[in-house]
Amino acid sequence: MDLLERAGLPLYPLEPLSGGDMARVYRAGPYVVKLHPHPPPGFFPAEARGLRALEEAGVRVPRVYWVGEEGLILEYLPPGPEDWEALAHALARLHRAWREGYRAEPGFLGTFPLPGGEGRDWRAFFFEARVLPFLEATRPLLGALAQEVERAFQKPLPTEGPVLLHGDLWRGNVHFARGGPALLDPSPFVGERGVDLAMMRLFGGFPEAFWRAYEALYPIPQAVRRALSCYQIYYLLAHVHFFGAGYLSALRRALSACVS
Repeated sequence: MDLLERAGLPLYPLEPLSGGDMARVYRAGPYVVKLHPHPPPGFFPAEARGLRALEEAGVRVPRVYWVGEEGLILEYLPPGPEDWEALAHALARLHRAWREGYRAEPGFLGTFPLPGGEGRDWRAFFFEARVLPFLEATRPLLGALAQEVERAFQKPLPTEGPVLLHGDLWRGNVHFARGGPALLDPSPFVGERGVDLAMMRLFGGFPEAFWRAYEALYPIPQAVRRALSCYQIYYLLAHVHFFGAGYLSALRRALSACVS
């Protein structure tokens, strides 16, 4: 209620919504209110910037009505039918919109702060801006796996060209709404599309209907396909950080596939 008043928006009762692993999420009439008891500085402003960046790139996202350090107010998008072909078209367009150079603004994956930076060498940029922060945070749990992670990123990674990425594109961050699919909770940066594709194949992944439509629009070269396990290391390190050693076996499998 307090955020709605502060934003000068009409007041509605708050109804909890499902999801929201990293924040508390409520529906308030035509709005979605996101809160966190102890948000890291810049947490909600970073999410708002990411949503606006995707919107400017032509991706459907909920409109941002208000943002502050203590919360975020978004447009409520009523649920609609699953349309994996429409999602494939949206992501193929996003992944074909090339940018100039690899770069990231300071942001977050979940509540974990990530640095900004830029670079021309994709392997070095991805390792230093995305993998290394989680590697340092999880090193006490990793043991000898830490050296394996470092070795995995000593070899080149395939490049197609820098594009804006959602950055955390698992199934839970796709919302099928009336009028078409929308993306939620981005962790965006400009990198290689394989990073998004890698997350889209983790933890059950997207269904075959999506992949048939996406690959018909934008085929995935074998070199990129082989690199997906390397990109999954980033997300699995994040899961080790947030959820513990139960994800070490999945990390070992990704490392084995990456270096083979």
